[in-house]
This record gives sequence, structure tokens and C-alpha cells, in this order.
Amino acid sequence: MKLYLALLSILVFLLIPFIHFAQPKLPSLFTDNMVLQQQTDVAFWGWANAGSKIRVTTSWNKKSYTATTNAEGKWKLKVQTPQSGGPYEVTITDGKPITLVNVLIGEVWLLGGQSNMEMPMKGFKNQPILGSNDAILHSKNKNIRLYTVPRSSVIEVQENSKPSEWKEASPEAVSNFSATGYYFGKLLNEMLDVPVGLINCSYSGSYAEAWMTPESLKEFGVKIPVKGDTIKAVSRTPTTLYNGMLHPIIGYGIKGALWYQGESNYDDPDKYEKLFPTMVKQWRNEWGIGDYPFYYAQIAPYNYAQLPPYNTGGKYNSAYLRGAQRKSEKVIPNTAMAVLMDIGEEKMIHPSNKEAGGKRLALLALAKTYGLKGFGYASPAYDSFTVAGSIATVRFQNTPNGLTSFGKELSQFEVAGANKVFFPAKAWINGSNVSVSAPEVKEPVAVRYAFKDFVVGELFSTEGLPVSSFRTDSW
Repeated sequence: MKLYLALLSILVFLLIPFIHFAQPKLPSLFTDNMVLQQQTDVAFWGWANAGSKIRVTTSWNKKSYTATTNAEGKWKLKVQTPQSGGPYEVTITDGKPITLVNVLIGEVWLLGGQSNMEMPMKGFKNQPILGSNDAILHSKNKNIRLYTVPRSSVIEVQENSKPSEWKEASPEAVSNFSATGYYFGKLLNEMLDVPVGLINCSYSGSYAEAWMTPESLKEFGVKIPVKGDTIKAVSRTPTTLYNGMLHPIIGYGIKGALWYQGESNYDDPDKYEKLFPTMVKQWRNEWGIGDYPFYYAQIAPYNYAQLPPYNTGGKYNSAYLRGAQRKSEKVIPNTAMAVLMDIGEEKMIHPSNKEAGGKRLALLALAKTYGLKGFGYASPAYDSFTVAGSIATVRFQNTPNGLTSFGKELSQFEVAGANKVFFPAKAWINGSNVSVSAPEVKEPVAVRYAFKDFVVGELFSTEGLPVSSFRTDSW
């Protein structure tokens, strides 16, 4: 019996490292080279044996934080971060440690949307990005870090995303990363002089509904897939991208989010007008850090009649979707829209000038989130109009230095009378206003600007930021 007990004791002793000190498992998002949001409490979480004590130690302050896993083996805690800096180390242990190295503290932004956000710096096949090769060549920067959430469309909510890793900006890493996101991060890093981390969570062709929860979609009458269903449209099935890509990263410390999507929802602008603000509210609620900055790109003009089912006219004019996006600025707190009226391409839904979109999003963040001053950052926005005789005068906001067409004649304004028939109008700039008239309309009641599927914007602030297409009517 004594021999038996002795052997049993030895066996238990040998098994202790495997039973009590199993290495914790971290989410795919937590890797070497990661960036943590500065000057806040950032969440760490993961999995280990039920009842295990987890200790997280940070090298910047030598502090340790502890948590105990629940019955399902999950743990979560928050860690205090200092001002920007690094590189640092973070050690997570349940007996056998995991050490994350080359960790920076800085500004972290989430990138979401469809193909125009996903489009990498190297471009899509046969679809270039202007100046990208030179930009890629000069992209090496240890203070810009990139992370791409792998594509995943699934019916059931996932606790973790597919494996990926944080990478320092280098020609190879940047060439495969979101161009819009990279140009945004590059300007932030340059102007703020702090490390910048970018998390790309986008999927080509995706509906907004695919990034939302069943609860948030209730009011829209959307069919939610259930276990056993087949996903026929991987990027257009409600909730599936939320399940596989977004949910696993919710809670990671971020400063704000960028969004470039709407092309796939262009044929139902009335729904999108309510859908998009609902999505933003859902994301913010789940992150639990308040109304964090949420900036988005307005879809660029494009001839959508080229796409199946080749619909034309009426609400199939993408100007209606751009209108829905324009209205969202007034109903979503702490948001702003980057206007892309001047870079659209009639036969290409992916504008090659991605630098313009990325930089305009960065201007919004630099001014509105970080408080920098002295530069233009917001496009002039339609405010109101008045009528005197046969002349309608349109007033704009965000025009401290007036409007310009850069010497070109304005040709994209239309006016209509009570009969709701629009005619091309002669238009001229008066400081921060534009006056319009047409000989066929003696008493104007409505004005539209650039309200076409494809058009090249011609009205700008003097800083070169384009005015969005708009209409004063609701016909």
C-alpha cells in the first residue's frame, strides 16, 4: 500500500504542470507587435482551465493584474496603459507564461466595411491604386502596426476569430493591407507622432446587415439564419460576418472606428437611412466605452446600372444612398462623413484614388477627435435655401473661407417648380452661397446638386474638400 501511495504521489506530482499550470489561450488578436490604446483601461481576455488564476504583468509599470476563470474557462480583466511609447512586454500566465513582445502604446482604430475598405494597397487584380507602388516602397515604419481579421462568415457566434498576427508596417505588410486604412493611419502617425494600430475587419460585397446582431435587426424584418441553414451569400447574409469576424474582437481597446460601406445597400436607401445608425449604436453599445468616434466614407459616384440586375432610375440612382449617408451625420453622435464626390469612376466601383479617402477620414479624426487646428477638415454641407423671384440661393455650412469651383463653370445644379420637373440651372458662387436659376422655372421650389448615379463633383471648399450631392426635396 505504501508503494502504491508513493507511486500515486509521484504520478500526481508529474501531472501537476499539465493540470494546474496549463498555458492560457489568448484571442487571435493578441500577438507580438500589437498596439494598445494609450491612457485608458484596456481589456485582456482568454481561456484556461476552469477556476484557474490568471496573472497579467505589464513591463511599462511592472504591475500585475489577476482574474479567475469562470466555469466555462473564460477570463477577462483590464490593464492600465500609459502615454504612448514602447516597445513593451506583456506576460500572461497560469503557471506557464505567454509573453507578448514588441508591444506599443498608441492610438488604435478599427476599420470596417466592404471592398473599398478591404482593397489592399497593391490593388485588386486589374484594378490599380494611384501611386501605390511608390507609397508601398516607402512604407517601412515601426510605429505603424497592421492587423487584418481573416474572413469568416458563419451562422453561430464565434468566441475567437481565425488566426492572424500584428505586423509592423513594411512594403510586404502594407501592400496587402487596406489602402484607405493605411493612408488614414500614416497621416495620424505623422501628425500625432505616436504609434498607430489599425485593425481591418472588412469583407468585399458585404451588406450592413451582415455586421449586425439579430436583436439590432428586429425592426427591419430581416430573416436571420439559424443553425443548419446554408449560407448562400457569404458576405450578404445577415449576422454572419458579425458572428465570425466582429464579435470575436469586440472589447479590444480602440480610440474609434472608420467605415466604408454602402455600395451593396445602394438599392434600398430608405432602409439604409435607419439601418446604418442602428448598426453604429449596436457596435458602440457592445464595446461599452461610450460613443467613440465613428467616421465614415460616403460612397463615390459610379454607374450602378452596370451591375446585375441592371436596374436604372428612381431609387436605383446611388445619389439616394449618398443622401441617406449625408443625413446620418445629423442623427449619429460623434460622427462625420468624408465626401468622395470628386474621385468616382463611371466604370469602376473601386476608385483608384484611395489616398483621398484615407486622408479625408484622417482630417476628420485629427480635428474632431484630437483637436488639431489650422486646416480644413469638413466638406461644405447643404444647410438651407431661400427664393427671391426666379433665383434660389443655397446656403452651406463648414465654409469659413468660402466655396470654389477652381475656375470651372458650375453645371450640376438643377431647379424645379411646383410641377416637380427639374431643369439644368445656371449657378454662380457668392462667398459661402450658391445662387441658381433656370429660364424654365419662374418660381423655384426645389434644388438638386450632382444628384446622379455617376457624376464628378465640381463644388469644393477652398481647402479642396468636395460638396456632397444633395436635394432639398423629398419627392
